Amino acid sequence: MNKVILVSEKPWHDQLFEDLNSEKYELDCIRIENKEKLTYEFCKEFSPDWIFIPHWSYLIPEDIFKNFRCVVFHMTDLPYGRGGSPLQNLIVRGHTKTMVSAISVSADVDAGDVYLKRTLSLHGTAEEIFIRSSKIIEKMINVIILENPKPQKQTGDVVKFKRRKPEDGDISKLSIMEEVYDYIRMLDCEGYPKAFIETENFKFEFNRASLKADKSIKADVRISKK
Repeated sequence: MNKVILVSEKPWHDQLFEDLNSEKYELDCIRIENKEKLTYEFCKEFSPDWIFIPHWSYLIPEDIFKNFRCVVFHMTDLPYGRGGSPLQNLIVRGHTKTMVSAISVSADVDAGDVYLKRTLSLHGTAEEIFIRSSKIIEKMINVIILENPKPQKQTGDVVKFKRRKPEDGDISKLSIMEEVYDYIRMLDCEGYPKAFIETENFKFEFNRASLKADKSIKADVRISKK
């Protein structure tokens, strides 16, 4: 029985963790959701065959990725899109689909060797996309465990993404309706700052957007006093 550590604090990976622990896979799987728990000592005690990282906002300690097989899943066709906020950076660049890249963890962020890639649609809200990606990652984990593919060096031109900040969700200066819709949906997920407009006294935050045939947008809005 393979021993696996799943590293993710995101709620949309709750089902992934449950599925990996089901009789379907016959795994001994535990989960780390707190960065303080992700230590070499903890990993050594559990002695995992694999450490899978579907979503993590922190660096993996060097003594972990050098001593254990660590696989991170990145939502771009690497080496295109190394860096932060891959989903949002892809959507603002007009992409409608991407690849989920399963790579080995290395000292350089998102520069590790590639185990495999799978296609992912970028339609829908951020939450819907993350849930969809979780199902794909589950299948990728199964392939990696069963087939143990030899990771290959990344090929192609390196394109780096810059991590987006909450203020980048300001839609007040956008002029194209489709862009407004994309900004709202790409930030529509638990834990993400919403797309917004500010006036002198109020902040308007948007979610649950739908783009209508007449190019109008219907969305929910939360209004708060500044």
